[in-house]
Amino acid sequence: MTVGPDTLTALLKGKDVLPAGWESVFGMVAREDFVPARIWPDDSDAPLDRDRDPEAWRRAVYSDRALVTQWDDGRHTGAAAGRLATSSASTPSTLAEMLYDLDAAPGMRVLEVGTGTGYSAGLLAARGCRVTSIEVDPQLARRARENLAAAGFGNFVEVVTGDGTLGHPAGSPYERIQVTAGVRRVPSAWVEQAAPGAVIVLPWGTDYGSGDCALRLVVDPDRRTASGPFTLATAFMKLRAHHPHWGRYGGAALPEDWAAYAHPTTTTLGYDDVVGGPFDPVALVLGLCVPDCLARPVLHGALGGTLWLYGADTGHGHSIAAAHFAVGEPPTIRQSGPRRLWDEVEATWYWWHSQGRPTIHDFGLTVRLADDDTVEQQPWYRTPDHPLVAPAHEWTPPPSG
Repeated sequence: MTVGPDTLTALLKGKDVLPAGWESVFGMVAREDFVPARIWPDDSDAPLDRDRDPEAWRRAVYSDRALVTQWDDGRHTGAAAGRLATSSASTPSTLAEMLYDLDAAPGMRVLEVGTGTGYSAGLLAARGCRVTSIEVDPQLARRARENLAAAGFGNFVEVVTGDGTLGHPAGSPYERIQVTAGVRRVPSAWVEQAAPGAVIVLPWGTDYGSGDCALRLVVDPDRRTASGPFTLATAFMKLRAHHPHWGRYGGAALPEDWAAYAHPTTTTLGYDDVVGGPFDPVALVLGLCVPDCLARPVLHGALGGTLWLYGADTGHGHSIAAAHFAVGEPPTIRQSGPRRLWDEVEATWYWWHSQGRPTIHDFGLTVRLADDDTVEQQPWYRTPDHPLVAPAHEWTPPPSG
């Protein structure tokens, strides 16, 4: 049986993630027209090559899998996987769910940040939207233009090579803004270039974890504020400007006399409590309540693991904490610097647990542009009227036993 766009449409319908009015769109836009000859499904080390195994390649293209299409910002060559995946064709079900959040209607002016292969821009064009898509990588932008032209959408999508965080003021105001790369700070340009009532959908997260959550912001009439809930746990490649800056966290290196002055303590929590899986809500909650914190878990196989926490220098120096968990031994915590990072993480976990372990859908974010056009990001719990405040000094862990 030959697989194709109808196969993908049926798959998305079966998962109940196909937005109303989009069935014909997904059937009209062939994903294979936007996927290169060599792909790495699900970040695999083993590539699929269309010329060597066309059937396996097509099955992967029309499956619900993410397909890596570029490694190491294009410096990588050869069949072996590179060091860092830097562009991909997103999982179709994730794309469909984010298009549901976007709620783009025919005739709307849409800004897309992160063109990638051009597939998402093609879907929006087939929907009847007027699309401007920005891609920072000139090579990817060129290929996307070629893909869109070959698929018949070249006259309906303007692909701009540039920094997506700056938007594209020439095409504004936009009624919808779709972002296809992970974001840590919402740029002011996206809010400024949005029309009143516009919807911005983006993968957002914190430096505490590598994952993201789809965030649906609605822009206020003043075009200075936007707010909305998290809707979907996911993971995207980050905007190149939003990768963690190691220098901001002191180079994430331990000073030689670390053990001499670190404050020792212990905990009743375990490694899995504060690390969680890739789509576990605890990582989002800890990141929201423990800002300016870079977390790096190191699993030691069946023997346990260590969670390293690095606090950014916000004017008082860097902070470091290491929580070591070993099988059959009590956890050992060491902390130094102006912040007690582990204490903040622990107090947040107990607050989250006391609330019944709410999911990502119970949280959201409000973005405000200050007078100097800097961006303030305020997380909230359940409603925008309830700002999320770090509970570090309000919650005490129960005694062990």
